[in-house]
Amino acid sequence: MNFMKGSLFHRSTEPEEVEIIEESGGGVLAVWGSPGCGKTVTAVKIAKHLASQKKNVALLLCDMTAPMMPCICPPSELECDKSLGSIFAAQRISVNLIKHNLTTHKKLSYLTMLGLRKGENEYTYAACTKQQAEELIRSLREIAPYVVIDCSSYIANDILSAVALMEADSVLRLANCDLKSIGYLSSQLPLLRELHWDEDKQYKAASNIKPLQAADRIGQVLGSVAFQLPHSQELEEQYLEGTLLNDLSMEDSKAFRKEIERICKEVFYRMESWGFPKGGLVPLWRRTANKVSQHFPQKMRAPWKEVF
Repeated sequence: MNFMKGSLFHRSTEPEEVEIIEESGGGVLAVWGSPGCGKTVTAVKIAKHLASQKKNVALLLCDMTAPMMPCICPPSELECDKSLGSIFAAQRISVNLIKHNLTTHKKLSYLTMLGLRKGENEYTYAACTKQQAEELIRSLREIAPYVVIDCSSYIANDILSAVALMEADSVLRLANCDLKSIGYLSSQLPLLRELHWDEDKQYKAASNIKPLQAADRIGQVLGSVAFQLPHSQELEEQYLEGTLLNDLSMEDSKAFRKEIERICKEVFYRMESWGFPKGGLVPLWRRTANKVSQHFPQKMRAPWKEVF
């Protein structure tokens, strides 16, 4: 195994009044799995579903090799063109710094995103450190009650994804029903166990299930799974067109939509029973309505548009 210098897996010896608005559930979900298993598609659809339910959600796209922001929606649908890399240029990461580098969508006011822009790569900006990754995730908890993290597959070379898997409240682990996915997980899971990763917080999911793949076959290949995400031609077309934030309206997507809804209910609402306060963490934008209205017109009162 080739461990990059500075990798998380490198062995070394070394008050302001807020208005509390109750919501069910909340927390940080990391989506991870084998290459080509549909991690990004699933993470985006989970975030999209939460936003459509008027839940404030932040979507973090970790992939530094192939930036996924251009695959989510056309640039014309975004209100600003910011980059995750700009955050890592700072020695310390703060809530204010993140807020000024968020990417927002013109129509989905409850959704904000962080990721590299088209043409950027892991060498465009300073490398992310373990401390920065921890500060980023900790700050996102303050910015949004719901945080969805799209982790890259190659965690040995990606500190941000590795830290996300360790710090997340739950992990949705995806795999295709094939031997390649099994081989991938067999090689990567020991890296996390070495760091004493809590495997009990993961949900196993079979992804991109084709009509002829029977349930017993899935069990033979992947073992017991909590969720089964079926193949959808409409979803595949959205991925190819870079329109993943569009609604899924075709009949062949109905089963996929239902499973995404089930994931959101099971994963996020279950976190409340693990000790989270009802409503999750109180986000910083939830100031009193009067204070917000003093500074912003009605159409600008989406959660991440408050300037600090």
